[in-house]
Amino acid sequence: GLDLIRDAQGDVLGVAAMEMETGEVMLLQAKATLFATGGGGRIFQANTNALINTGDGLGMAARAGIPLEDMEFWQFHPTGIHGVGVLISEAVRGEGGYLINKDGERFMERYAPNAKDLASRDVVARAMTLEIKEGRGCGDDNDHLLLKLDHLGADIIKSRLPGIRELAIKFAHADPIHDPIPVVPTAHYMMGGIPTNHYGQVVAPYKTGPEEVVTGFYAVGECACVSVHGANRLGTNSLLDLVVFGRAAANQIIEDLKINPHHKPLPADAAEKSLSRLARLENQKDGENVAQVTDALCKTMQTYCGVFRFEDTLLQGVEKIKAVAERVGRTEIKDKSRVFNTARIEALELDNMKEVAVATMFSAEARRESRGAHARDDFPERDDDNWLKHTLFFSDGHRLDYKPVRLKPLTVDSFPPKKRTY
Repeated sequence: GLDLIRDAQGDVLGVAAMEMETGEVMLLQAKATLFATGGGGRIFQANTNALINTGDGLGMAARAGIPLEDMEFWQFHPTGIHGVGVLISEAVRGEGGYLINKDGERFMERYAPNAKDLASRDVVARAMTLEIKEGRGCGDDNDHLLLKLDHLGADIIKSRLPGIRELAIKFAHADPIHDPIPVVPTAHYMMGGIPTNHYGQVVAPYKTGPEEVVTGFYAVGECACVSVHGANRLGTNSLLDLVVFGRAAANQIIEDLKINPHHKPLPADAAEKSLSRLARLENQKDGENVAQVTDALCKTMQTYCGVFRFEDTLLQGVEKIKAVAERVGRTEIKDKSRVFNTARIEALELDNMKEVAVATMFSAEARRESRGAHARDDFPERDDDNWLKHTLFFSDGHRLDYKPVRLKPLTVDSFPPKKRTY
């Protein structure tokens, strides 16, 4: 997918796409366009995400003028394999594995005396980050911690955690039957995304309404923000994102197509935006190297918008990500061939990563409180009086807007926000 096609009324009429195998650009006209394009965790240097998770659906939506919601909220999983990012599941700690620092201390007892290693992901990730920051990390560079499970015994590890053992041997060169696994907090899942209602319809502010339906456009899964996760996803709720809202979107599309059974005419300039992006890449001279700019983007996000956020680093981060975004607009590819040109695809993916990264950094800097996975050192408390609201970030002009949180469920009693304690 290259870009969304919208008409003068703002309705989505399909996408401009490029066939990766041949390089051919085509318009895919559609009465309904549904995105299930996944997350954008590759914007962080340490992440658990597949290489394909470059936020392509979010980039397409953002360039088409649709805001991205709650992009400051990213879940960092406590246990990604150090140096690789591959995920080691909570199942390990559920079976009785626990984290230790370089002194061999089971440090989670200090941070969450009751839940210990089974505290929620953001709490464990922040505790690990503090241990490393205060010099109690492991290894030559004191930059990771250890997940110990040898005490469980070979039989339990082989029968209940065979996949984890295989990952540890393959990626960390550590057999957990004998050795602890080196781990670090790793970007895992975004709570934000393309704003939708619970029918999977994409919604955006229009005139006086904060959530007006964008006709013809739907999103489900990690790329969407319903927002069922609020500021902090619970484990397995990504399945809910897909299964519940995937079905709801499918049902809604069936109903919508009964009302609008015909294609709307495509605008005359439907392919213009995509063709001009490709032409720029084709003709760029003395441009930036795609891999180097990608690396700069990921390092900027990791350093200035990671597990812990500080006022000075966020302010610096905003300026640095703006500078990186400018560099993205000057990228050059040496390989101009058409057939399976991965260099061109990586350059186009970087366009999308830029949209996700800029939205994240600006939204995080603006939210002056700590809530869920967004933890600010300068504003450690949650502030419901001023910040119980959803962020909407518009790519054009880097504009921020907000909309109210729905506090009344459809069928059950409301859950008033309260303080988390362990």
